[in-house]
Amino acid sequence: MKIRTFNRHIRESVKSLGRNGWMTFASASAVTVTLLLVGVFFVIMMNLNKVATTIEEDVEIRVHIDVAATEQDQNLLKEKIERIVQVKSVTYSSKEQELENLIASLGEEGEAFKMFEQDNPLNDVFVIKTKDPLDTMKVAKQIEKFEYASKVKYGQGQIEKLFEFLKVSRNVGIALVVGLLFTAMFLISNTIKITIFSRRREIEIMKLVGATSWFIRWPFFLEGLWLGLLGAILPIALIATVYNYAFDFIQPKLEGHFIQVLEFNPFIYQVSGILILMGAFIGIWGSMMSIRKFLKV
Repeated sequence: MKIRTFNRHIRESVKSLGRNGWMTFASASAVTVTLLLVGVFFVIMMNLNKVATTIEEDVEIRVHIDVAATEQDQNLLKEKIERIVQVKSVTYSSKEQELENLIASLGEEGEAFKMFEQDNPLNDVFVIKTKDPLDTMKVAKQIEKFEYASKVKYGQGQIEKLFEFLKVSRNVGIALVVGLLFTAMFLISNTIKITIFSRRREIEIMKLVGATSWFIRWPFFLEGLWLGLLGAILPIALIATVYNYAFDFIQPKLEGHFIQVLEFNPFIYQVSGILILMGAFIGIWGSMMSIRKFLKV
């Protein structure tokens, strides 16, 4: 396509938006409402996914070492654990460290346990992280069979339920986002179809005087692109503003907790980019799907 022809298509598409003011407003509004819903839901789902990932990464296996194990036995046990393919890291925690952690975690009530500092009843512990949190149960079962692993703890029973809940939550979230997108594409396609229907005579005349299908399509293609981009502006502005205030309000309250929300930057820019791409795709797709039937003259 010649640059002059392409420039002509751009001018025609922009003029058409102005000539069909109310239909342009209706189409852009449909894109705006849809992308706002998708954007809000997407922000919520991404933050829930962040929380879920944080919870999964916090899962660990605690292997209590037999009190009868010598230093050599402990090293041998550590080597066996590190040889398991799914294991990411193995950290040693002495019984003195375990007692300190216990006292610190209980606050004022932990003061009572200081009497055990001279005669510590706790075990030395290996703290294990797996590469994939879902492998926690499998790895724990393997370690239970090792010599000098007197007790293996990983939240048995609760961990399985947690992982199942997180899996279901993610699947439901993905299904809802996909459902919203298809609903959006259907609604916007019908809205744009009404716009094109009002101009069917113009299309028929252009076709009859010899204009090719792609010559006719290009202005509508560009119109769909402009509609999608116009419809994405307001959702991006609203979501960015609300998320900025929400982040400033929520983040200080989560200081010191392992659960965190996604940082405003770069998350909101990523969301903005996704909404722009979605708006452009939906606008173009709606225009292309709607104009097909009117090209058959």
